[in-house]
Order: sequence, then structure tokens, then C-alpha cells
Amino acid sequence: MTTLSEMPQVRQCSVESCGYNHDVSCHAGAITVGGESAACGTFIDISFKGGLDMVGHVGACHRSECAYNTSLECTATEVRVGPGRDVADCLTYSPRS
Repeated sequence: MTTLSEMPQVRQCSVESCGYNHDVSCHAGAITVGGESAACGTFIDISFKGGLDMVGHVGACHRSECAYNTSLECTATEVRVGPGRDVADCLTYSPRS
């Protein structure tokens, strides 16, 4: 079992409208990446800020074809989240070659 400290950090999130984003930093305990465009499933467009007093991590990745995905766990050193095809996508996503 992977512990929180072993999960990759969300190094940067440029989606300022997300309730977990404080000063370009994710404060969700752990995000889930999935959908057709590696969307951040934890993104919530809300008028107030919440989350933990720590930098968020990647808890699960549902994009099994991503080069960083092993058994639905992200193995990237860190990830960036920002606008892509959706409002909030994992910009670290890379399809397997």
C-alpha cells in the first residue's frame, strides 16, 4: 500500500477557480486523474477555498495508458495541473509509446 508521503505531489496548479487552489498550489489531500483528457476529477469550481494545510498529492490515476501509470497509481515524480482540453487537466500526462 502506498502512503501519502510516497504519492507524487501536485507541484503546480494554475486553475485559480478551483476551491483547492491557494496561490497556484493544490491543497486537496489527494486528487484523482481520469476522464478522456486526463482531467483532474477533484477540481471544483467554487467561490471559497478549502483543503488541507499541505501540498496535494495524486491519489489515483484512471488513465491506464499513461506512461506514469502502474496499477492505477501515478509514478511521476510530481505533476502539474492546468487548463487543457478541460478546465483542469493533468499536464504531466503522457501516453505510453
